[in-house]
Amino acid sequence: METKNKPTLYWFLLKFNDWHFYIASTSKGLVFVGSQNKPFEELFEWAKKFFPESPLVENDEMLEPYAVEITQYLEGKRKTFAVPFEYVGTPFQLAVWNALCEIPYGQTKSYSDIANAINKPTAVRAVGTAIGANPVLITVPCHRVIGKNGSLTGYRGGLEMKTLLLNLEKRVSSSNE
Repeated sequence: METKNKPTLYWFLLKFNDWHFYIASTSKGLVFVGSQNKPFEELFEWAKKFFPESPLVENDEMLEPYAVEITQYLEGKRKTFAVPFEYVGTPFQLAVWNALCEIPYGQTKSYSDIANAINKPTAVRAVGTAIGANPVLITVPCHRVIGKNGSLTGYRGGLEMKTLLLNLEKRVSSSNE
């Protein structure tokens, strides 16, 4: 039974080719997209921190709309997401994550670009920390943030996953030109 303080977290193991990652939602929206090929403990530890009283329930049907959109993205058939989100973060984190959603598909921005976008130009390090705390990888495109010099920098899913996502978007974008 879901209560205000203890929403049920529904989860699903999404499998796409060699990719396996856990996704989770409440009844209100997507709250977590895990790292590529990480064990269930990644989701369990995140849930314990942000939803400590909430039960974790496997529910393929509840997560199907999210799984479909993420799969379409990975297939190069989707550039934006229409499913609802239920962000869990501070007001500063929410501002950063919303700014990430404004980065167009196939493009990148620097950490300082994001700091400027939220009118906090001196908060570049805090922006980096907020990006690193993004619980919904892929769908909130923190992979599109790179170093000011164009280098690939940290990513919760690992630099290999970040590279794969950026290459996918570059390939899809160039094939549409």
